[in-house]
Amino acid sequence: MTDTASLDQASQPLQLRNFYLARQPMLDRNQALFAYELLFRTTPANSAEIDTDLAATAGVLAHAAQLGLPRAVGDATAFLNVDTEVLMSDIFAFLPRERTVLELVGSVEATEPVLWRLAELSGHGFRFAAEASVHGSRLGRLLPLLDYVKVNLRAMPVVSMLSLVPRLRGTGKRLIAEKVESQTEYKTCLDLGFDYFQGFYFARPSVIAGRKLSPSQLALVDLMSLVVSDADNIEIERAIKRDVTLSVNLLRIVNTPAAGLRQRIDSLSQALIIVGRRQLQRWLQIMLYAEPGNHGHTQTPLLMLASTRARLMELLAGRLRPGRRHVADMAFTVGIMSLMDTLFCVPMADLVEQIPVSDEVSSALLKRGGFFGELLRLAESFEQMEEGADVLPTLSVLADSGDDLVELEMAAFEWSGQVVRSAL
Repeated sequence: MTDTASLDQASQPLQLRNFYLARQPMLDRNQALFAYELLFRTTPANSAEIDTDLAATAGVLAHAAQLGLPRAVGDATAFLNVDTEVLMSDIFAFLPRERTVLELVGSVEATEPVLWRLAELSGHGFRFAAEASVHGSRLGRLLPLLDYVKVNLRAMPVVSMLSLVPRLRGTGKRLIAEKVESQTEYKTCLDLGFDYFQGFYFARPSVIAGRKLSPSQLALVDLMSLVVSDADNIEIERAIKRDVTLSVNLLRIVNTPAAGLRQRIDSLSQALIIVGRRQLQRWLQIMLYAEPGNHGHTQTPLLMLASTRARLMELLAGRLRPGRRHVADMAFTVGIMSLMDTLFCVPMADLVEQIPVSDEVSSALLKRGGFFGELLRLAESFEQMEEGADVLPTLSVLADSGDDLVELEMAAFEWSGQVVRSAL
């Protein structure tokens, strides 16, 4: 059986150590992915050596040719925070400028040298963003050179935002609502005319009383129950064949490059033999997020987040528990299932009753308990961008081992990108 979740990619020589990457999505008005804001954070192993996260960003960007920025964002645009020192340097000269936006932090003053530098870089194709509240009165001088203006919902009273946003829209700048944490906030900003929305509001559970799974989702859940049980292959194949769309989509996704198979799978019986039940369960879980025609673009960011989280947890488990394949598999399951309450709009407790899972997986999903719960909290911490985010003792263990956390994340980002392109 081919192992589609092998750790080969993440087992390459590690080059950049003791950093991890916070990657927060920005979605457009159709809820399609537009960009990621990237922040490189330091781990406990070297926090004494690097004074600020901006210095960490500068240090990692200096190795960007080695890191490969496109690996972090796929086809999306990258927003990178820069201060005056970074702005006046040439460390980002080799970045793909057509897909890079330099975001000016609050310490950047609108001095003549800075304005001259912005104009120079703009002439070379770079674009700039700034957050309105942190720049205050300086925003007016910077505004002619900006392409994007951010409005932080947590830093600006609603009354001020209602006054500011129409004025900013009149300048022709693209507006980004930052720290959008709920669907209500998203809808408010949508009505105000924001162009992009940053935050994890799309991943917040919104329980709908009486919500039922769609027929195709029910078919997938029933099929997963057969796969994890001792059902015969012929019974599993028969269940798949009852749903033509399911059959077609399953064959398509197991032939994606992310599956890592060395031969093409042309039949369901062949898939069951070559892929194996463990991997079949994985692809069925992913397919739950990619139900055709149900939510359209809204599924793309959720599928991307779930598959990235699952893959990262799998790779982390492989590093922390080497040689224990079943542990890595369980870590993947916890990661992919951790957003299903959002996907289905039902409580997680109800889901773990419908989908067969072990006590360890259930504890991780419901209580963030045990080894897998700690991995899940770690993955969630990676996704957040707040200062001083809790990166947990597990991160210290990884950092002390000398492993390059960024490289593990890059492997997860790339794998997830392949999955999304093939699944939708």
